[in-house]
Amino acid sequence: MKRIGFLMIAIILWEVVYRLQIWPEFMFPSPFDVFKTLKDGFLDGTYSIALLFSIKRLLIGYFIAVILGTIVGIILVTNKTLDDTFGTLILSFQSVPSVVWLPLALLWFKMGEQAIIFVVVIGGIWNMIINSSTGIKNVDPVLIRCGKNLGYKGISLFTNIILPASIPYIITGMRLAWAFCWRALMAAEILGTGRGLGQILMWGRDMGNMTTVLSVMIIIALTGLITDNLVFKKAENRVFEKWGLSK
Repeated sequence: MKRIGFLMIAIILWEVVYRLQIWPEFMFPSPFDVFKTLKDGFLDGTYSIALLFSIKRLLIGYFIAVILGTIVGIILVTNKTLDDTFGTLILSFQSVPSVVWLPLALLWFKMGEQAIIFVVVIGGIWNMIINSSTGIKNVDPVLIRCGKNLGYKGISLFTNIILPASIPYIITGMRLAWAFCWRALMAAEILGTGRGLGQILMWGRDMGNMTTVLSVMIIIALTGLITDNLVFKKAENRVFEKWGLSK
């Protein structure tokens, strides 16, 4: 109820600012005009098709980022020399916006679908590497000693004790990677090619159609919010509760 109440207040404030005419109507449209554009876009299939294209690219890039990021994170932990060298490079790559990779991706993949997916992977992989390696490094030594006392060693110690204990960090990394993959996807679709929400956003900007721009922004925000609350937040809470980390 609190969230619904806050949302209603935000819409009312939006309408009030619109009626004050601080900006021209084409620059700051009414929420009702934006919601009408949303409804019409889904009714004629424009937004539905674009959303499906974007979600497909997002899921492919996201799962590649999660799998590769986790594997690389594990490798870094097992090799201190690699961690001190390549690990430092990864930290520097994290500060580079994923859209910066787009010109290279367009050259390497000839402005194809692979270029957008590559940028999405880049958007999420660094968080996964850092969170998975950090999680493994921060496993409680007591758990490791208990595992050794129970007869676990080598791979069995890692798979039965260390990896499960690092799951809270990995879940957090997956949650952050999802958000960063979304950002990378929109940047790639806006500047790249192919059908998707980013292309509609670009078209709306070029045409000066702010109702279209704002409606796409709402779709992106709602999709991220729904996914975060229904998938990642629940998974994170369950893992944290299992490991006694919930507040």
